[in-house]
Amino acid sequence: MKFLVLWHFDLTRLRPEVARAVMQMPDYAKKLGDKLECRYHVVGSHGGAWIYKVTSNEELDRLLAMSPVYNYATYKVLALAEMDDPTTITGKAS
Repeated sequence: MKFLVLWHFDLTRLRPEVARAVMQMPDYAKKLGDKLECRYHVVGSHGGAWIYKVTSNEELDRLLAMSPVYNYATYKVLALAEMDDPTTITGKAS
């Protein structure tokens, strides 16, 4: 299962502990290994877009909860599906 996780934090909440948490994100990403497929900075935003490859929703929840910015960021989680053919999305044969 793949998930796109968009995380964002509000600069008005930027305190020293938030800055420290953000600085820990690269090390956290390394610890995730193959669970993290890729990560991006969203230009013009304060946060990122990460694609996780996990075995379950519970695993994703656990990984997000372990994130250094978990208590400071807001998240939008989107499940991703391969688009090899229309049946991937519709579940029906053409």
